[in-house]
Amino acid sequence: MKPGLNQSTQVRQELKINPRLYQAMDLLYMPLLDLQQHLKQELLNNPFLDLVEAEDEEEEEQQEGEAEGEEPQPEQTDDRTGEIDWEEILLDGFDTAGGRREEHEEKEYFEPVTVATRDLSDHLRDQVSLLELTPRQILLADEFIGNISEDGYLACGVEDILRTLNELVTKAAEEAGRDVDDLPLYNPDEGQKMLDTIQSLDPPGVGAQDLRECLLLQLKEAGLEQSVPYRLVRDCFEELINHRWSEISKRFGISAIDVQKAADEIAKLDPKPGLQYSTRDENYIIPDLIVDKIDDRYHVFLNDANLPRLKLSRAYQEIARDKKKFDGENKEFISNKLNSANWMIQAIEQRRQTMLKVMNYIVERQRDFFEKGIQQLKPLTLREVAEVINMHESTVSRVTNEKFVQTPRGVLPLKFFFSSGLATADGEDVSARGIKAQLQKLVQEEDPKHPLTDQAIVNILRESGVQIARRTVAKYRDQLGVLSARMRKRV
Repeated sequence: MKPGLNQSTQVRQELKINPRLYQAMDLLYMPLLDLQQHLKQELLNNPFLDLVEAEDEEEEEQQEGEAEGEEPQPEQTDDRTGEIDWEEILLDGFDTAGGRREEHEEKEYFEPVTVATRDLSDHLRDQVSLLELTPRQILLADEFIGNISEDGYLACGVEDILRTLNELVTKAAEEAGRDVDDLPLYNPDEGQKMLDTIQSLDPPGVGAQDLRECLLLQLKEAGLEQSVPYRLVRDCFEELINHRWSEISKRFGISAIDVQKAADEIAKLDPKPGLQYSTRDENYIIPDLIVDKIDDRYHVFLNDANLPRLKLSRAYQEIARDKKKFDGENKEFISNKLNSANWMIQAIEQRRQTMLKVMNYIVERQRDFFEKGIQQLKPLTLREVAEVINMHESTVSRVTNEKFVQTPRGVLPLKFFFSSGLATADGEDVSARGIKAQLQKLVQEEDPKHPLTDQAIVNILRESGVQIARRTVAKYRDQLGVLSARMRKRV
């Protein structure tokens, strides 16, 4: 082989998606609130877009009434925009390329700004400020608080905190030209005393280094240092978390029932005390779709009453018709904005139709769920929906992503209706989500003294016609957070 440069020709296919197809994909993907903001921004950016007012809707209804009975006229298309083949776009999953402005000028678009809220650190610092501490102690306390995680636990050891703080003090002294050897560095006794101070603050259990210490701090705060629950957590924590009631009973010389009662008291404590002061954002859900039962039939509606309805601005259309006035960049700008406005209006309407098609099929397929509950939920996949409504699977995925529907059984994500299935004795399939609901119901109704084993649950489900393996039951139980039979057993 000889090294060198050479030239060759090659034929290959490359996928190039029109930017407007990206926009249409984004519109399908957007939840209702995001779409509202997007359309408001488009109204500001594109002078050819205008809002449909109430009188415009009445005029359209009158025109539709007058047009009834007349022969349909061939649809006129603008040579500048062309016909948009939405059927092909949706079927291929977007993989093929294919009023007055001054009314809106006063409107401004503002990005949402996060409002500052108080968190656990602020709550602890407020309490520290009320204590009689020296500046040296306040600096140490602030270092401890800075190392407390959101759930209230100390994220590192006392030695690490002291070492970090001493390094900062030493560095500051060197920069100030002071003698480092004479610095009063923080010692372990100071660190331990400050840890005790932090752990005495509200909420009880804050500043603990592990779960056991957190529970002990809460029991101590409640004045239960001489109680059975305190002794159990202090002396036999491993046996306690593994529900070994008999071993604990023999060790402490008390009945298994008393041990279990003490464990029940411990279970009431907060394992993550700091979360009550966390700054987690509240997520408000506005459903994109509504399912209502009217006259024994389920009807699907789009919840888009507050969504801006768009139309082409007549004033700017008239300006654009006079082609002699514009040339060069002006002509290109007008052409692009007009085409973009047409595309946006059609894309929004296509989004509405696609969402209705998908939800109507879901309602048809899951009617038993709406009538009888989650145990009647049938298995459903994106591919099945795509084949029935004649669209690409990726299109259905975009429609269902982060969308919610208001139903007679509550507000649910569209992804809720999709799950794998298990075979039954009569040849039908049942949803895995429905099986989980049955499993949870069986555990809730079981005898606490004789809890159902995984094999017992398998036998019960098989009697109802569901073919399921024991390892599958164990997997579903773990996903639901249900303990094993031995751990659920009560004395």
